[in-house]
Amino acid sequence: MRFGVLTGGGDCPGLNPAIRAVVDRAAREGHETVGFRDGWKGVRDGLTRPLSVDDVHDLIGRGGTILGSSRTNPFAKPEDAEKVVRTLAHERIDALVAIGGDDTLTAARELARRGGKVVGVPKTMDNDVAGTDWTFGFHSATAVAVDALERLRDTAGSHHRAIVLEVMGRHAGWVALATGLAGGADATLVPEEPYDEAELFRRVRAAVAARGHALVVASEGIDLGQRKGSTGAKDEFGHELLREREVGAELAERIQAATGVETRSAQIGHIQRGGAPELFDRILATRLGAHAVELALAGRFGEVAVLRGERVVGIPLDEAIGTSKTVTPDWLALLHTFEP
Repeated sequence: MRFGVLTGGGDCPGLNPAIRAVVDRAAREGHETVGFRDGWKGVRDGLTRPLSVDDVHDLIGRGGTILGSSRTNPFAKPEDAEKVVRTLAHERIDALVAIGGDDTLTAARELARRGGKVVGVPKTMDNDVAGTDWTFGFHSATAVAVDALERLRDTAGSHHRAIVLEVMGRHAGWVALATGLAGGADATLVPEEPYDEAELFRRVRAAVAARGHALVVASEGIDLGQRKGSTGAKDEFGHELLREREVGAELAERIQAATGVETRSAQIGHIQRGGAPELFDRILATRLGAHAVELALAGRFGEVAVLRGERVVGIPLDEAIGTSKTVTPDWLALLHTFEP
């Protein structure tokens, strides 16, 4: 067989180990692999590079993706869909492995509905893909956010300030929740809970009264009823670009005005995405990439490799996309247990 592999959407730690796993697992059975550059754009436009075992040997600890990525929707236009089909035929692809989040896997499902032989591997630092217990990228990215929060604690304590750390998270607050829980934040704001300004101010005042400083973690996607806002720009999948909402800065301004506590904000943004994958993400990405090849070899196209408990299994693409896996009430209850 001749495998194709792509990485789509936002980058995150673990993509390169997943590519490595696909290439090595296919080669173990005597099959070859070609990489498509820049996600679905590469499939649409015929942008490829060969991938040998030697090419991927050192990728296990490397961040980012050697294939590049994009947020290209290959089925936005009929002519683009036709280009995808032609490219796969021209490259003699017998099985395509699509590594990505909800948008990338949605495109994979559309290809499968059109008869394409495709399998998926879920990834996202947001940990919001349905059908899988964890996605690779989340643990490594959240570790960076926790490190940032702990550094901010030193500054907050030294200057008797409140500091707001804004982290990624559009519809799901897993990154904020894990950062706040593991970093001991005094308040953590996630999209799954309505914004309660009075409660936020109460927690900040309580923390300052007890320790002289306060730490707040906020998902970028929370709704503050902001005065500031985005430009309304959207990507090819229709998602609002959140970079200009500046919820952290807005929160800091409100906290200082209401409490009188000097308040600063920090936005680590894409720093969360980069760097070498940690142990959990290296192993999970390796397991999922290898299992995706096994699904293809078994003829189980239209499925995605996911983690269920301790096992990696294949489930239909329909079960993994369309709805986001959001923070559940039990996690929120645990989080609030440790807030003032």
